[in-house]
Amino acid sequence: MSFMNRILELESFDFEGCFQAVTPSDVENSLHKDELGEQDLFNLLSKAAQGYLEPMARKARQLTRQHFGNIISLYAPLYISDYCSNACVYCGFNCGVQFPRTKLTIKEIEREAAAIAASGMRHILILTGEAPAQTPMSYLEDAVTVMKKYFSSIALEIFPMDEDEYRVLCKAGADSLTVYQETYDREVYKEMHPSGRKSDYEYRLMTPERGARAGFRALNLGPLFGLGDPRKEACLAALHARYLEQEFPDVEVALSLPRMTKAKGIIEPRNILSDIDFVQFMLAWRLFMPRLGITISTRESAEFRDRLIHLGATRYSSGSKTGVGEYALKDHAEATVQFEVTDDRSVDEVAEMIRESGYQPVFKDWELV
Repeated sequence: MSFMNRILELESFDFEGCFQAVTPSDVENSLHKDELGEQDLFNLLSKAAQGYLEPMARKARQLTRQHFGNIISLYAPLYISDYCSNACVYCGFNCGVQFPRTKLTIKEIEREAAAIAASGMRHILILTGEAPAQTPMSYLEDAVTVMKKYFSSIALEIFPMDEDEYRVLCKAGADSLTVYQETYDREVYKEMHPSGRKSDYEYRLMTPERGARAGFRALNLGPLFGLGDPRKEACLAALHARYLEQEFPDVEVALSLPRMTKAKGIIEPRNILSDIDFVQFMLAWRLFMPRLGITISTRESAEFRDRLIHLGATRYSSGSKTGVGEYALKDHAEATVQFEVTDDRSVDEVAEMIRESGYQPVFKDWELV
């Protein structure tokens, strides 16, 4: 059985009706439980739970400290190619957007890596557009090999692959995999991905499972908020994460809450995720899955990220650049970005904020041996 079976089971489920039926008493009952089931997740994601954000926050903070201690892990994203063969209508890299495409050479990748490592960062996330012809396995394997000289943890956010292909990259030194389903609603997914490899909903949904079987020690997933109904997306993302946690108990599972931001040539968000909903979803996820990693990116403002640090977050990006070659290569200074960074603080500034908030910034918590 795969998570696709669960998606099919829930295809005709009345999510909206279930959320609307939740009462304050239901929320209180869920808050008093030590172990939460699926109905408790619905209760905590409902509108009724918004009157209980303070007790949810207290419990989330307690659980986060219990399972993760007093630390916030830091990482940086590195875009090495913006070629893409997909037509995702919400992405600035989609094949229909006209701009000069860029792919870094291995030497250029090393220059970027050295610039990032100079900030003290030891966790890196390698990103590409989804164009296997432009970024073949040999290129990705060489990129990972170079990264090993500078970073103790190498995560990938690239086009979905088969299990055997992931095994090659794990052997090269990659240890973590990020893949966003974008939307769990199959009808919305079809509309948002009219062509390209990414139009295959099931293949993408199964990607984390292939990655876990291939040997990745950590998985990061989630929807892109702004496409489907936010509450339904938050619910299905949590169910997906719990499924992976149960099926692969040795793998660290994390969720992210990326919200659509401005980028050239893309649609406006259909469903706005408010700050209140963002916080509620994050708290509900923590209570539902106490050992879940929660990643907060620089899509969010500095002020908002400062507040989230007390509410269950475990991992922050910092000093982020979202265009190819933006860290060290002046020739790429006008690179087209996948999305606009909102928190543009340096690594040192983010680390200082974390310390001032009473937490310890961690640049390295993993070493491949």
